[in-house]
Amino acid sequence: MVKSAPRLYVLLARAAPLGVIFRRGPSNQVLLVKWNLERDTFEDGQWLKGRIYERRCDLSPEGDMLLYFAANWRRPYQSWTAISRPPYLTALALWPKGDGWGGGGHFFSRSRIMLNHREREMALAEGFSFPKWLTVGPFGDCSGWGEDEPVWFARLQRAGWRLTCYPTGTKDEFGAKVALEYDPPITWQKMHPLQPELYTLQMSILGIHKRNGAWWLVEHAVLGKKGHAEKIGRSEWADWSSEGDLLFTQSGCLYRLRCIGGVLGPIETSEMLADFSGLEFEGKESPEEARLWPSKTGKIRKK
Repeated sequence: MVKSAPRLYVLLARAAPLGVIFRRGPSNQVLLVKWNLERDTFEDGQWLKGRIYERRCDLSPEGDMLLYFAANWRRPYQSWTAISRPPYLTALALWPKGDGWGGGGHFFSRSRIMLNHREREMALAEGFSFPKWLTVGPFGDCSGWGEDEPVWFARLQRAGWRLTCYPTGTKDEFGAKVALEYDPPITWQKMHPLQPELYTLQMSILGIHKRNGAWWLVEHAVLGKKGHAEKIGRSEWADWSSEGDLLFTQSGCLYRLRCIGGVLGPIETSEMLADFSGLEFEGKESPEEARLWPSKTGKIRKK
């Protein structure tokens, strides 16, 4: 039996050249990887035997704290939202959730978190606390409801993506290979940071729940002048780097298409930065510094 490629999803920090990669595969195992975008180096962190809902997660602006929603459907928590120091998942703060609705949230700023929990789910688990400089509030009026939306869509908007098309109908056929297809696809676009008049990155969400495949069916393409499109095809994630490079994941690999002199080459000339296939679960303890809150300014707090 041929193993399917792992699925990769990335969060980029807003104020630092850092990112985290959620490497999922098999479906109930997730590895967190820290990515230094300046050097394109990677640091493997901890695995979770369970599910991390990566589209409900967020990075602090400096990339040194991760807010994530996870579930293993076992006692005592079933599911929970936590803050950790990437690439580790060891919780500095943990809020029990108990179900698959809502969860996760946003770093509104370094010192303010919007937690996507209902009012009765805002209490920390016993034994956890957070520093006085950090404030935690609800994620809007309907906090704690929805699934990947609204956290995912709100994060896309914050990052400069623009919703350009929303479906007027769906195709929901029992027993079909894809559980639900959008008609037309949900479409988001993000202009190039340096050449907005030349390039636009487009994400098309075709549907959800492909049998034996990804939950979200997503395609990306780069739109050029006069309607020309460079198709990336099925891909779990894509975005622009601050320097204008195209970054994307596909079939368990991470790619970079460099923007040289303000020009992007063909998609097939993209450089593969890393192949995350073939990795297996490995138990790993977090180091001491990953168990300490950073200071309000981002430095490690000493005991």
